[in-house]
Parts: sequence; structure tokens; C-alpha cells
Amino acid sequence: MKKIIIFLAVIIILFGGVALLTKMQNDQKVSGDNPYGTTDLEQETIDQLDDPNYSNIVLPEDLESQLSESGEATVYFFSPTCPHCQRTTPIVAPLSDDLGVDLLQYNLLEFDQGWNDFGISETPTIVHYEDGKEVARITGYQEEAVFQDWFEENVTE
Repeated sequence: MKKIIIFLAVIIILFGGVALLTKMQNDQKVSGDNPYGTTDLEQETIDQLDDPNYSNIVLPEDLESQLSESGEATVYFFSPTCPHCQRTTPIVAPLSDDLGVDLLQYNLLEFDQGWNDFGISETPTIVHYEDGKEVARITGYQEEAVFQDWFEENVTE
């Protein structure tokens, strides 16, 4: 019986150590160069903080400000938990860079008011705004050529 208790105690200590180490690593990631401006992030978002494909995060208030001031923006609405977004981001992030499109990235997991505020019904969704109004939208996972045609037709001049 003593062996079982000792064995269980060792297992509990090991799990506690792993949990503590994971929390410390997450805290270090969040306290670094964090575009969200908060340390209270979902784990899926924390996992993307080091991914260069998610380097143009826009906060809701910054997007609202940009739409009211300049009126023009191209916004990629995504969720870190969406498998279609996980396949789409590695396509659209480099493509937008190549085409010179400033593709703002709006995380709907962290800022869920965006679903209603911007009329998003599915992810991924890319919306182009001019004069503060939506002029074009593409949704779902697509092949790179489809996204390139969409950017060229709706965003680039």
C-alpha cells in the first residue's frame, strides 16, 4: 500500500511540475512582444504568438479607428481553433505580402464581438473595405490562385 501511495505522489508531483513549466513558458510568451495588449489569452492564441504568419494583428478599436479615418482596410477574420484558418493563413499571409496588401488580422477567438460587429458568419473570411463600407468578401478555404485573383480584382490597383 505504501508503494502505491509513493507512486501516486511521484506522479502528482511530475504532473504539477509539467503544469508549472507550461505556465511559465506561456507567461514568458505572453509578456514578450504581444500584439494583443493583454496577458489573458486563449492557449490557441498563445501558441500562435511566435508564428510569423500572424504578425499583423489588429485590435478592434484600431480597426474601427482605421475604418472611420481612412475608410480603407483589408481584414482577415480568423480563429486559431479553426482548421480551415490554419490551412488558409500560410497561403494568404505570404501572398498578401507579395502583392503589397496590408492584410490586417482580426482574431475572433480573442475578440468575439467581431462576429456581430462585422457580420462574420464563418472563418476564414477576408473583407475589403473602402470608405468604411464593405465592398468585397471571400470566405472559406480556397486554393492560392483563387485568393490571388480575389486580391488582384478587389484590393490591388
